[in-house]
Amino acid sequence: MTLTKQIAARIASDGPIAVATYMSECLFHPTLGYYSTQEPFGRGGDFVTAPEMSQMFGELIGLCLAQAWIDQGHPPRFTLAELGPGRGTLMADVLRATKAVDGFAQAADIIMIEASDRLTAVQKQTLSDTDARWVEDVDGLPDQPLYAIANEFFDALPIRQFLRAGSGWRERQIGLSDQKLAFGLGPVAPHARLEHRLADTKDGDLVEYAPALSQISASLGLKIDTYGGAGIIVDYGDWRSTGDTLQAVQNHAFSDVLSDAGSADLTAHVDFEAIAQAAPCAHTRLTPQGIFLERLGITQRAQLLGKNLTGEALQQHIQAHRRLTHPEEMGTLFKVLGLFPTGKAAPAGLEI
Repeated sequence: MTLTKQIAARIASDGPIAVATYMSECLFHPTLGYYSTQEPFGRGGDFVTAPEMSQMFGELIGLCLAQAWIDQGHPPRFTLAELGPGRGTLMADVLRATKAVDGFAQAADIIMIEASDRLTAVQKQTLSDTDARWVEDVDGLPDQPLYAIANEFFDALPIRQFLRAGSGWRERQIGLSDQKLAFGLGPVAPHARLEHRLADTKDGDLVEYAPALSQISASLGLKIDTYGGAGIIVDYGDWRSTGDTLQAVQNHAFSDVLSDAGSADLTAHVDFEAIAQAAPCAHTRLTPQGIFLERLGITQRAQLLGKNLTGEALQQHIQAHRRLTHPEEMGTLFKVLGLFPTGKAAPAGLEI
C-alpha cells in the first residue's frame, strides 16, 4: 500500500489530521517516507543545497566557528555539531578548512544530529576518515561548549497552520474529498501559542509554527549560554512568518503538496523570531546570506580558487559564487542567525 493510501485510510478511520502530522509521515515514515526512499541532494536529486554548490560555503562557516572558538579562549574540549547534515559535505568542508587553525581539530568532538538511518549511512561514507559520531536529536549532545551549524534544517520541521477567525483560530487540516486528500479547516478555538499573533494579523490571515522548533532552539541556546560556543543557523524565511509557505519540491521543481505522499521534499519558511525567542542565549540580527558570506571574504576566496580553473570548471565556479551571494539568487532569500553566549562577541560576519 502506498503512503498516500495509508494516510487516506487513517483519515477515513480517525478523521482529519494536522498538517504537521502529514509532513511528519511524508518525510520520516520508516519505510515509505521521503528521507527513507528518495535521494534529496545534488543535481541528481530534488534540490541542491549551498554546500553542494561550492566548498566555499562550508569553509567560511568553519572558519567563522573557529574564530568564535578563539575569541572564547580556545576551550580544550568542545562539541562541533551539525543538525540535519545532508550528505555530510558541509562538515567535510568545515573540517578541511579548520585544519589550519592550531588546536581546533584536536579539541573538537564531531557530532552529527540525524534521524534518518539512510542519510546517516551516506554521511558516514563522506566522513569516513574522521572520528565523528551520530545522535538522533540535540538532547544527545554532551554538556560542554557547543559550536553548531544548522543549514536548511529548521525548514524541514513539520508545521501546524492556523487561519485567524476573530479572536480565535481555525487549524488547517488534511481530510478527504471524493476519496482524495484535501485541505480543510477545523473549528474556531483559542490558541495560547498564537496569542501574540493577534496583534499583527487580521481575519483570514494564515500563520504557521513548528511544534519542535522551540524545544530544539531552547536546547541549543542553553548549551551555548551555559558552556560557551556559537550557533550558525542558515535557512530561508524571515523574522516572522505570515501566509502559507508549505511547499513540495521534486526534481528541482515545485509539485503538489498532497500528491504522491513521500515522493517530494516538504518544507516551510522558517520563523527566525521564534528561534531567537526560544533560545536562552544572545542572538544576532537576521542577516541575508549573501551579506554574511561577503563579510567572511567569499569573493576573495572565490578569486583565489578561480586562479587554477579554466573552461567549464571556471564557469561553474563563477555561477556557484553568484548563486550563493546574489540578491536574485540565494543571497537574499536565505538568512543567517547567530546564537552566542550572553556577554560574549557575536560570531564573525554577523551583528548584534
